[in-house]
Amino acid sequence: MCGRYAASRGPEDLAGVFEIEKWEPEEVLAPDYNVAPTKEVYAVLDRPLKDADSPEPVRQLRKLKWGLVPSWSKTPEGGARMINARAETVHEKPSYRRAFSARRCIIPADGYYEWVTAKDERELEVEGKKKRQRKQPYFVLPADGSVFAMAGLYEFWRDRTLPDDHPLAWWVTCSVITTEAETTPLAVPPAEGPHALADIHPRMPLMLTPDRWDSWLDPARTDPDELRELLDPPPAGLLRAYPVSTAVSNVRNNGPELLKELEGPEEGTLF
Repeated sequence: MCGRYAASRGPEDLAGVFEIEKWEPEEVLAPDYNVAPTKEVYAVLDRPLKDADSPEPVRQLRKLKWGLVPSWSKTPEGGARMINARAETVHEKPSYRRAFSARRCIIPADGYYEWVTAKDERELEVEGKKKRQRKQPYFVLPADGSVFAMAGLYEFWRDRTLPDDHPLAWWVTCSVITTEAETTPLAVPPAEGPHALADIHPRMPLMLTPDRWDSWLDPARTDPDELRELLDPPPAGLLRAYPVSTAVSNVRNNGPELLKELEGPEEGTLF
């Protein structure tokens, strides 16, 4: 899954990476080293500009809320639970299928955090039972230091309790698409601990390599079967993972120190 990630790059940096044509200075976000659900996040998307003469899509960097609220939802309360969409079923789930066909985005990150989920805990997770605490977090990132481009969806939701001209009348929300975690060796296996992402957790965000960015963002591509081909996992060996402080487990902690690599798992943590 993806329940927390780090995003420290600013608009200028992201504009160069993704060839952004439009972003609003008032939508600049501070570096966030502990991005959690319901926070505002950056998303890259191709969409015509509002009130523009041309209907052609423009690559934009937008500020969205993490936690997708379907357009047909009566309230936005379920958004916090819809932070991830499974690649295997995203094309058929009522909450995601319309966005999958028409509103796809890229959510840029430095990398994501994942907490070790041992075999017995995975069984509890499947059964919906509460998991034990004090698990070792790992930070997963591209081995070459490039941007982690997570496949995402976005959606518009209208708050009918507010007038049309109210700044909060429209919500724009997003979700990260996840896939099965890689079972192949990490690009830089740690001396101690997991040697594959699947050893940490059975799911991972779907990372899009640059050769898929244009196709994924193209709003003219709407055929679900063709789009599903873009959901294939990236080539193996592009990612590394290392243990970080359990301080990241508290969403109130936020700073570059959360990304510091530890020599090994913290004492007393589960692995």
